[in-house]
Amino acid sequence: MSGGTGENEHGLRMVADLTRGLSMTLLALHFYYYCGRAFESRGLTSEICDRLLLKIERTGVFNYFPASKWMALGLLFISLWGTGGKKKEGLRFGSGFLFILTGLVLYFGSYWSVYLGLETNTLALVYIAITTLGYFFLLRGGALLSRVIKKKLTGEVFNRSNETFPQEERLLQNAYSINLPSEYEFRGRLRRGWVNFVNPRRGLLIMGSPGSGKSWFIIENIITQQIEKGFSEFIYDFKYPDLTLVAYNHFLRHGHRFRTAPAFYSVNFSDLSRSHRCNPLNPEMMTSILDAIEASKTILLSINKTWAARQGDFFVESPINFLAAVIWYLRKYNNGEFCTLPHVIELLQIEYNKLFTLLNAEPEVKVLINPFINAYLSDVMETVEGQIASVKIPMGRLSSAPLYYILSGNDFTLDINNPHAPKIVCLGNDPVKSEALSPVISLICDRMAKIINQKGKLKSSIIFDEFGTIRAASVSTMLMTGRSNNIVVVMALQDFSMLKKAYSREEAETILNATGNVIFGQVSGETARHASERFPKIFQDRESISINSSDVSINKSKHLDPSIPASTIASLSSGEFVGLVADDPDSPIELKTFHCRIVRDNGRKKTEQGILNNLPVVRQVNEQVLMGNFRQISRDIQDLVSSEIERISSDPSLAISIVHKP
Repeated sequence: MSGGTGENEHGLRMVADLTRGLSMTLLALHFYYYCGRAFESRGLTSEICDRLLLKIERTGVFNYFPASKWMALGLLFISLWGTGGKKKEGLRFGSGFLFILTGLVLYFGSYWSVYLGLETNTLALVYIAITTLGYFFLLRGGALLSRVIKKKLTGEVFNRSNETFPQEERLLQNAYSINLPSEYEFRGRLRRGWVNFVNPRRGLLIMGSPGSGKSWFIIENIITQQIEKGFSEFIYDFKYPDLTLVAYNHFLRHGHRFRTAPAFYSVNFSDLSRSHRCNPLNPEMMTSILDAIEASKTILLSINKTWAARQGDFFVESPINFLAAVIWYLRKYNNGEFCTLPHVIELLQIEYNKLFTLLNAEPEVKVLINPFINAYLSDVMETVEGQIASVKIPMGRLSSAPLYYILSGNDFTLDINNPHAPKIVCLGNDPVKSEALSPVISLICDRMAKIINQKGKLKSSIIFDEFGTIRAASVSTMLMTGRSNNIVVVMALQDFSMLKKAYSREEAETILNATGNVIFGQVSGETARHASERFPKIFQDRESISINSSDVSINKSKHLDPSIPASTIASLSSGEFVGLVADDPDSPIELKTFHCRIVRDNGRKKTEQGILNNLPVVRQVNEQVLMGNFRQISRDIQDLVSSEIERISSDPSLAISIVHKP
């Protein structure tokens, strides 16, 4: 086949050369016929040519002046049509057509040279020169056109149209669904669709760099839709009061939709007059010493981030046990009268003889505290000081009048999904103080997650903005078990690295892999690669171009490539998201993957902002109130220690618990 093809190309080239030769010959005869006097005067005539010319003249070729020129031009175009020059990238049709247009003007415009009034021989020379120049311009233009690559690859630089795929356009709603209107591009057309989280109880994870639109386009929509559907809510508002104001104002408009009228509570550490008070160590919610151990672990691991990967080590577990012993002791004392975090901090500061005596006198705490007492009595002070200091020093940093005030009151309990007393609770952070507030906020979130994950409660949701700034280990458990208790967990953070910073790598991967619904805004690095691998692959067209001296070939094929590459995720615009939704048997979804722009109802938002209500003042709080509460907590612990030491000393059965070291 290749030999035959070569012979055909050679034969075609010979025919083209012959046709071009006939064209030139016919043009030369045109000159010889119409400029005969000039040829005679210079002795350039020939008897053979004259005889040939007479025979050709009988055909009528020269009856009309431009006829022979048109025929020569036609033969030239035929010769060019059958040949192809060496292909060259960068050549455009415009350059070839410019030569052809110039050639046509010269080729046919040479006729007007007769009006220049020149002498016959000069006129003939000018006419022949102009016509010949036009002829070669035409030849050059045709050659350039034959070298232009007519077949083109797709001109798109970033391959975006090839990565588009059909997405869900139906609105699928149920009692739990979260529905976000969207716009997406498919085959060059902008289409409207819906991102339907029909089963958010399987968890919802949102990742995106700062400014990607997590709060504006997604979280605020989730808050408002769930309030309208009667969800009790817990909202961690990192940039307080942005989300809190959205929740409060929507609660005012739609609170009547709840079967039982809910209450709204807001906790923050910046504007104390507008903050409710909450005791995360509420004795009614702590039913066993395991609760104290979990609370202790949450506090210390949120302070010492590196401990998360070292759980089980002696120097990690010992401080956790020590703090748990103090917490549980206060829970047992007088039915939890002083079981608050501020009282725990104050109790940690008393001298060892008294502290160990108190803890040693409580049977449930004695097992946890016994190793410390033995080390203390054995003069292994370096070990004792090291272990206890790792608790006292970071806990001492929490000793402040505002924190003591917020954490020592009981305006509400954390059972937000209580059927008899549903609540919408907003917990505000302060980006400036986030590191200092992290242990307290982590404790509140962890205790709440453990309390609400029970049977027979109302449907509820917990929404974490900037989830990586806190550590709430119970959330990962609730993510896997909360579906049966109608709990929706929404976690928003900037990057997977933030999750690993707050938790161990194993815990972070568990949270990431256990979440059924995921949304990614603009992220890069490991997060973008993980996101890309999570999405199914699609068939995409591939093209390659091959250029030789006479032809161009384009090979097209289909390959199974990532539907959303990591590079695409890293270049998403604000408000543009990719993700994967999880369905359930009642609402199956075939098109689970999406790559779209979330549509925000700006008109509705502006209307709401125009009548936005500020949070109400809970009570007036001044410096006198704060310091009075601070001193009262200190007096409570002093009175507790003195009365208990006296009771233990006067009771022979408890005298064995006294720890005394001179």
